[in-house]
Amino acid sequence: MRYNPFAYIHSEKDILKLVTTLIANTKGEGKSGDDFWQKAETLLYTAIIGYIWYEAPVEEQNFATLIEFINASEVREDDEGFQNPVDLLFAALEKEEPNHFAVRQYKKYKLAAGKTAKSILISCGARLAPFDIQELRDLTAYDELELDTLGDKNKNDDRKSALFLIMSDTDSTFNFLISMIYSQLFNLLCEKADDVYDGKLPVHVRCLIDEAANIGQIPNLEKLVATIRSREISACLVLQAQSQLKAIYKDNADTIIGNMDSRIFLGGSEPTTLKELSTALGKETIDTFNTGESRGREKSHNLNYSKLGKDLASVDELAVLDGGKCILQLRGVRPFLSDKYDITKHPNYKYLSDYDPRNAFNIEKFLSTQLKPKPDEVYDVYEVDESEPSTTA
Repeated sequence: MRYNPFAYIHSEKDILKLVTTLIANTKGEGKSGDDFWQKAETLLYTAIIGYIWYEAPVEEQNFATLIEFINASEVREDDEGFQNPVDLLFAALEKEEPNHFAVRQYKKYKLAAGKTAKSILISCGARLAPFDIQELRDLTAYDELELDTLGDKNKNDDRKSALFLIMSDTDSTFNFLISMIYSQLFNLLCEKADDVYDGKLPVHVRCLIDEAANIGQIPNLEKLVATIRSREISACLVLQAQSQLKAIYKDNADTIIGNMDSRIFLGGSEPTTLKELSTALGKETIDTFNTGESRGREKSHNLNYSKLGKDLASVDELAVLDGGKCILQLRGVRPFLSDKYDITKHPNYKYLSDYDPRNAFNIEKFLSTQLKPKPDEVYDVYEVDESEPSTTA
């Protein structure tokens, strides 16, 4: 299925959110530690995407068109008055609409001198390099995911739906697309809950984000996890170690963890995770007693009692936790040790490939059997209204 982030732009605010996600999860060629290049790129992306969204035909509203704009943005260091094709487009638009959103952003970008503008374009080219791959161009040419329909109540179809986002576990080149999907999904669902459904989606949407540390950064996740649950949206982050979250979200990682209603530890050996969990579990009180005996002219005995505090589960105890056990922490409830669920006892286990290899879904076979439309072929389109009863002559 194809995913086009441009399909979910409904306002200028959405353009800024898309650019923020793109910048956060891709690499340019600017100097590390200097956000000047990122800010300059942001202006250019915002201007061009704004132009595409407002002025381009729907079929051209995608990243392929954005790259064409970047490629056409030639800069000549020795000729400040030179105008490339993109400059001419924006100049024509400015004549028609001087206060156009895209024009205002582009004029800010054009404040950069020739040499600086050239460096900005080089950084943009490096950041957008993955979109020059034909496979990714095809993937983002148009949209089939229909993310804005999730959470809706369909009167004609009460079936549950699931969307699987499958990424490579060895190559992170295209992982930024996953973070884009989640970023747009959360924003779309929150806006729909507020504007259409009076603050709460009619159908709960649950996001199971496995390998959450490997999909890139979801902007404002620390705020989202605190607000989405009231809108019938939940997010479950699965990590190999708690330190992974801190590597991506820095100081916001603690806020994200603090806003989670439940935490489950399935086992692990990462020291930081074990230490924080041991501290969170608290201490227990144990009774100790010491006995003593002295021998001399007269034999004597003594017995001393005392109470001591001990970690409920020490770091070394957590490191060797039984593989069949887990520790669950719920808000307002003391942590408890529990058995992991035996998946083989689930009534639907028989449908998994673990039970029968023939149940495995072969994505390559599925794609090869799909009808591939050709540009020159003509197709008949029929519209069927299911609400009308069928009649026979």
